Amino acid sequence: MTLLETDRPTLDLEDIVESAATALAGASSLEVIRWAAATFGDRICLTSSMSDAALIHLVSKVKPGIDVLFVDTGYHFAETIGTRDAVEAVYPVNVINVTPSRTVAEQEAALGPRLNGRNPDLCCHLRKVEPLGRALEGYMAWFSGIRRDETAGRRDRRVVEWDRRRGMVKVNPILDWTQEQMDGYMDDNGVLVNPLHYDGYPSIGCEPCTSRVAPGEDPRSGRWAGSGKTECGIHL
Repeated sequence: MTLLETDRPTLDLEDIVESAATALAGASSLEVIRWAAATFGDRICLTSSMSDAALIHLVSKVKPGIDVLFVDTGYHFAETIGTRDAVEAVYPVNVINVTPSRTVAEQEAALGPRLNGRNPDLCCHLRKVEPLGRALEGYMAWFSGIRRDETAGRRDRRVVEWDRRRGMVKVNPILDWTQEQMDGYMDDNGVLVNPLHYDGYPSIGCEPCTSRVAPGEDPRSGRWAGSGKTECGIHL
């Protein structure tokens, strides 16, 4: 039985978010995960871009068997698909492959080729945001691996948030981790890492929109380089 099942039926999820965000400010990642698992039970999932399996490793220690949603855009690097398959084989989780409503070929037939270059916001919406939105409909909450140090737009986020667009709770257990902490955790625990990280790709998205980053440059400067775009739209 989850905490939600023991509370009053009319309890507003937004009230839960406000109280939890205050109570869990400064809490460890595992404390945040334990709270979310106890509160939402099987109505919480985890999303992953398969850049690495740090959050998957963390969450599966508390909630083995959790659903892990991976949005297969049709444009991923082969290494990213390989990481997804390795995660499914290694960790006690249920990987769910989420796909857009149109294949790449169908999208190009309807909207023309290279939509990612002509209108990257629309491409991201069709191939990432909309499919994930559909996949999240069966849950009350989701774990995200965003961190404050990744973009300016993430600096004011909270470990527990109300995802107003989707009408659900968003939990960010590693929000305050630095890249150094991430690297240390992955090294100490032998966490699976997308091999592209060792080939000049510190931030990995779809192949057409991701380029190598020179040492010392902003780790996300290889995402939609030259476009001014910094987010795919999932976390806006």
